[in-house]
Formats: sequence, structure tokens, C-alpha cells
Amino acid sequence: MQSFDIAIVGGGMVGLALARALKNTDLRIAIIEGAAPSRDLSGDPDIRVSALSRASETILKNLGAWQAIEKQRCAPYYAMEVWEQDSFARIEFSASQMSQPNLGHIVENRVIQLALLEQVEKQDNVTLFMPQRCQSMAVGESEVWMTLDNGQSFTTKLVVGADGANSWVRQQQDIPMTHWDYGHSALVANITLDDAHECVARQVFTPQGPLAFLPLDDRSLCSIVWSTDPKRAEKLAKMSESEFNKAITAEFDSRLGLCHVTSERRVFPLKMRYARDFVVERVALVGDAAHTIHPLAGQGVNLGLLDAASLAQELMKLWRSGQDIGRKRHLREYERWRKAEAAKMIAAMQGFRDLFEGDNPAKKLFRGIGMSLVGQLPGAKQEIMSRALGMRGRLPELAKSVVSER
Repeated sequence: MQSFDIAIVGGGMVGLALARALKNTDLRIAIIEGAAPSRDLSGDPDIRVSALSRASETILKNLGAWQAIEKQRCAPYYAMEVWEQDSFARIEFSASQMSQPNLGHIVENRVIQLALLEQVEKQDNVTLFMPQRCQSMAVGESEVWMTLDNGQSFTTKLVVGADGANSWVRQQQDIPMTHWDYGHSALVANITLDDAHECVARQVFTPQGPLAFLPLDDRSLCSIVWSTDPKRAEKLAKMSESEFNKAITAEFDSRLGLCHVTSERRVFPLKMRYARDFVVERVALVGDAAHTIHPLAGQGVNLGLLDAASLAQELMKLWRSGQDIGRKRHLREYERWRKAEAAKMIAAMQGFRDLFEGDNPAKKLFRGIGMSLVGQLPGAKQEIMSRALGMRGRLPELAKSVVSER
């Protein structure tokens, strides 16, 4: 029977980032992932994308994955426009105001995953079980016994659940969740535009919910995230292309001319989830397994990459001092750290969503005045964008600055 120090369940962006962050240790790492990603990136862009913050970019540079991401499809955006339909509420952000080269990058999730996988495959301390799924796990006092669906068994000192919102690891441990349904579903697709997007991220708030246009590498192509009532989202997904094109052009105030859907349309329910425990004995949770938030500001993957970098930092401290990496008491610092950061982001997104919900005239006036004030008050926009870029708050070392020898 093989023996590992860490078994990471989930070989997506967050799980791979954690494994890569531990490359300079002799910790023996297993990664279990049920679906191997297609390595063919020659076709049209995927519809699942992420808005990577400056902190995430720094982490990925330090993990050696950024160069491969830039060689594929990676779209920087230099400005952001947010407005409310039928209102004077409007605010704009620009990289030049922040003295930054850009405000972030829109990148396909699979591009990020493949860039990290390429680096992880070089590590002598990592064993990949892909595609394999976990069948059982039994937590003992000093180790965890795990069995895969091909009958293979091994032991590990720590299991990390990086297996998404419906985490198998979290369910096996019966970790309770605080959760609520946002009452919306997100429709995602790729859209071509009559007018160039000019590398600007745009979001309009309508009485039915927010609609975001995220600029992709092609100047006439955007990824959309359309949050609306679940029944309406399903109806939009089943419309003919011509009907859908008319609907989205109208919803977006024809801001970029006529819109034309060029991909499949997929619908995802939007729920907030927050695990009561990010750490239990011999088990830790990262990314969507620990928390999910509204995609309003695109911060989900950024939170997850910060989880991975933070957990790696704590594990390396324990490894250097020869302590048991699986003990709950040794991982309490990670739990306190990341629970606090996730709670702040959940509260901010909920407040933002509540502010823009409803079309009461008084509330619309309040929103308009508030956004105008934010745009005019010295330092207010800079503070908002600094937090969105991941340049504020408690950051792991991997997110602070790029170290060339990494």
C-alpha cells in the first residue's frame, strides 16, 4: 500500500496550485481527479472563464504557470464600467487611475488548469491519479485510509478537499454548511459584438439582475455572465439564436452594437455556501469546497487560489518544524485566516447585491447618488479597486511579489 503525506482530492485550478506551491518540499503528494482536461486549445474559447486579480497573477507567476497562460488565450482588461439601467447610477475604473498596467485578466479556466498541470507533472513529489475518483475514506488517529474507484488503496496524513461546491470530501466528513440560494441562475456563453470591446469589462444592473460582459482575447468577443431568475435563465438558454441575440442586445442597452451568441449556453444555479469548518482532524477544505459566492465581482477563483497559497504556507511551516501536518490544532491558523477573508467577501457581495436589488425610485436615486460620490471622493475608487485586485488584506507570501527563482 502506498503512503502519502497529502492527498488532494480535485485536480482543478485550486488543487493543482496547492500541489505546485509545495514543490520545494519532500512532502509526498497524491492528486485525485475524476476527469482529465482536454489539452487541445485550438478551437473556440471555453465558456467557463475567470477574472484573475493581481494577487492571483502573482501567485501563478510564482508557481511558474503564468508564462504558459500568456502563450495561450489571456485577455488583460484596462478599464471597468458599471451602470444601472434606466438610471444615472454609473461608475468607471481605469488602470491608469490606479497606476497599474491593467485591472486583471480574463482567462479560460481550462487554460489555467493546463498551465498548472504542466508544472505539476514535472514534480518528483507528486503522483497523479487522473482520471480516478475516490470511493471511500476512513480517518484514523494518525492517518487516513483512502480507496479509489479502481480498487487502489493508500494512506495519507492529510486530505485536502479541492473538489468544488458539491465536495465529496466535505460530505464524507459531514461538515455542516451555512448556505442560501441567491434566487438567481447564471447563464454563461460567448458573444461576438458589432463594436470592439476595447479591453473594457462592463456590467449593467437591470431589475432582473446583473449582466456582465468580460472581454476576451479577440477584440470582438466577450464572455457573458447573465444572472437572472432561474425560469427566465432556462428560457433564455432554449431560445433560438436570433431571439437570444435580440434579448441580450436590449438588456445590454445596445452598448456594443448587436450581439451574436457563438457558443453553447449553459445555466448554473447561484448559491452562497460557507463551511462551518475549513479544517477538521486530518482534513482541510480549499476553494469552492469551503465557500462559494455570487459571481458579481468574479472573486471566486481568486479566493480559491489565495486559499491554496495560504494553506501551502502553513503546511511548509509545519513541515520545516517537523510537526504533524494533519492535526486540526496545527491547521487552526489557516482556518481562522481564510474563514475571515471568505466571510468579508461574502458580506461585501451580499451587500452589493442587496444595494442593486429592486427598482424602487427612492432606492434608484440612492444608488445613483452613492455611485456618483464614490466616483468623486478622493481615494474611494482606489480603495475599492485595491481590494478587488487583491492588494489589500492579509495576503500569503506567494501573492505579495514575484520571486524570480521560483
